[in-house]
Amino acid sequence: MIVVDTNVVAYLYLPGDHTAKAESLLARDEHWAAPLLWRSEFRNILAGYLRRDILAFPAAQQLQEEAEGLLAGSEYEVDSRLVLELVRDSDCSAYDCEFVALAMTLSVKLVTMDAKLRKAFPKNVVTLSAG
Repeated sequence: MIVVDTNVVAYLYLPGDHTAKAESLLARDEHWAAPLLWRSEFRNILAGYLRRDILAFPAAQQLQEEAEGLLAGSEYEVDSRLVLELVRDSDCSAYDCEFVALAMTLSVKLVTMDAKLRKAFPKNVVTLSAG
């Protein structure tokens, strides 16, 4: 099991420079977890694609459903105190700290491309390439 941030999920479903890495990660470890926040963040990414006419509504809806299926049963609420402690001890956003908090709680790594998170929490965070 690994915790993935929303961008890793987006790389898997929205073709781009990191898609092959996300697919390789899924092949190595298919049990992905995330805080419930990932859904709103992914919807926001899809909203950008809709507004730029990169995706049609049915395609965006289908991608949301597929991503929710991938993470079904592996979405978690996180401890607010832990998130705030992580915020206090770093300059990372509370949103990003939710992913770190979940990884810490589950005793697994967070996979991300976010260099700021990797620098702030090197024991808990790995890059997508290393994931």
